[in-house]
Amino acid sequence: MNSPILQPLSEYPLVSIITPSYNQGKYLSKTIQSVLTQDYPFIEYIVIDGGSSDDSVQIIKDSQERLAYWVSERDKGQTDAINKGFAKATGEIIAWLNSDDTYEPGAISTMVETFKRNQDCGFIYGDCNFINAEGAVIGKFIAKQTDLKRLRAGYVHIPQQAFFFRRELWQRVEPLDDSIYFAMDYDLWLRLAELAPLRYIPGKPWANFRLHADAKTIAADDRCWQDMLKIHRRNGGSWVSLLMMKYLVRKVLAPVVQYRRRKMISK
Repeated sequence: MNSPILQPLSEYPLVSIITPSYNQGKYLSKTIQSVLTQDYPFIEYIVIDGGSSDDSVQIIKDSQERLAYWVSERDKGQTDAINKGFAKATGEIIAWLNSDDTYEPGAISTMVETFKRNQDCGFIYGDCNFINAEGAVIGKFIAKQTDLKRLRAGYVHIPQQAFFFRRELWQRVEPLDDSIYFAMDYDLWLRLAELAPLRYIPGKPWANFRLHADAKTIAADDRCWQDMLKIHRRNGGSWVSLLMMKYLVRKVLAPVVQYRRRKMISK
């Protein structure tokens, strides 16, 4: 890996947060407020709604004076919405927060200070809670340090909700592949990790990953593994690999995994 010479971050770098949303009015207000109530003042917040038919547009309008940009129009799905948001972003550090997830108080200021201490990195990520539909903490995401070699083998352990990266690298790898339904983040992590180091920062959680009956993680978990295998294969990965073995084991255990997740969200 030939790491690029990364530009030094500003003293107070602008952080661009994108929220893709579609008919998530039940959770969207909490997501928006978790961004707008951060104690870091230099945040560019962009909301891309896919033409929701619920109360999402009114929820967005209630906060529009504090948004850098928002739109509600039909799109091709979550990945397309994220791409549209990043096309509007101007921050040195960027991320996306899905419309049913939230940031913890103080997460952005902590992340910025951490990034400034790790300026060799292309992206960093922290810890993340699992929360239920009501916002109660029901578990912790098992985050661990990984790298390009281990990512290619399927050793991911990165909570997307607590992941932040440099826009200068995004400009070298964009856009997200909108043919990928679920694992567009995994595809991006691989591309970023080819350019610069990544670092896990353990400690107080930065974000909350909401598990509920309609969440992709619950409703379409198997599609995530299919996407990961597609990405693995097009990057030269073999069908005889650790990732394929993990997929086969997960496929056998899928009923147990889904039962445990549904039991978690029903508490």
